[in-house]
Amino acid sequence: MSRFNANKTRKAAKRIVIKIGSSLLVSEQTGSINQTWLHSLAEDIKWLSETGRQTLIVSSGAIALGRGRLGLNKSRLSLAEKQAAASAGQAVLIQNYENALAPHALTTAQALLSLYDTENRRGWLNARATLETLLTLGAVPIINENDTVATDEIRYGDNDRLAARVAQMCSADLLVLLSDIDGLYDKDPHTHKDACFIAEVKTLSPEIMEMGGEANQRRGTGSGGMATKLQAARIATSAGCALAITKGEAQNPLKNLLDGDARATWFAPQTDVLTARKRWIAGQIKPAGRLYIDSGALVALQNGKSLLAVGVQRVDGDFNKGDTVRIVTPEGIEIGLGLCAYGAQDANLIKGIKSADIEKTLGYTGDAILVHRDNMVITS
Repeated sequence: MSRFNANKTRKAAKRIVIKIGSSLLVSEQTGSINQTWLHSLAEDIKWLSETGRQTLIVSSGAIALGRGRLGLNKSRLSLAEKQAAASAGQAVLIQNYENALAPHALTTAQALLSLYDTENRRGWLNARATLETLLTLGAVPIINENDTVATDEIRYGDNDRLAARVAQMCSADLLVLLSDIDGLYDKDPHTHKDACFIAEVKTLSPEIMEMGGEANQRRGTGSGGMATKLQAARIATSAGCALAITKGEAQNPLKNLLDGDARATWFAPQTDVLTARKRWIAGQIKPAGRLYIDSGALVALQNGKSLLAVGVQRVDGDFNKGDTVRIVTPEGIEIGLGLCAYGAQDANLIKGIKSADIEKTLGYTGDAILVHRDNMVITS
């Protein structure tokens, strides 16, 4: 890892996850969307798109919007009431994003994720594939927790950690937490006038984590606080993603941050994205199958290339697309691990055949790569 530089990170980040809290998006006085602010955010998303950067938005606000629609005005809601409010408010939330982004020729795509989707391996792979495809097609995914079906035992309870899991899932370069505070302080600045601002965090030490204190419950529209933001920082930075906490109330908050005009606390990634992914692959205890490769493929892999179908002689095991498989020589010597782009059935059909024949064999357009080099670890 090279030395962390916040200015360099601001300019170099190509895939950015933005978390937007309810307190920014929904007016506490009226219970409706802050339209002026949202449309300025849409301008920022357009600007990012024009500069070649991809954006994913993790947005709170469904429960806050649904409360008003259902007349739920009390300060604390039961789980069932929260789920009902989320159901009533999510449609309004996504429609407002659509209205803000459409004038900029940006396509809105809704994605509701649960804890299961980001913690269960199958759900994680499926969600990642969907989000990757949306980004490839130029859409802006608007992600929220699936509050309608989540139970109290498995809910995130805040979108800070969900945003960190999304950043991890999509190999993002930067996670921005737009908040009602401009960054991390050694003490709560709302109650301590002598609180000191911390501009950069290189390591999430126990002392830093303790600065989170208790979750901020000053407003009824949010459920997070600095504690959950620091937990999100731990998830994101360990996955190779930098993180910034900044005050999001001003117009065009993203452009202000990325232009260096907004105060923020920057958290340094503890590794790079590719290394984090490969560590995860290397740590798989029970790969689901084996791909036996020929001598030509062996040389290609040793030279840093991906594994093509034409280089595979034999497929063993019952595995699904995205599962970890062992890569072995004809003699059965393991030389690597990787995530297979095909399930066992299709991998068997295309093993040993040239790229031009894959579509005819499978009946659909498929990639010639069985295991991409970024999803592979050479072990021997």
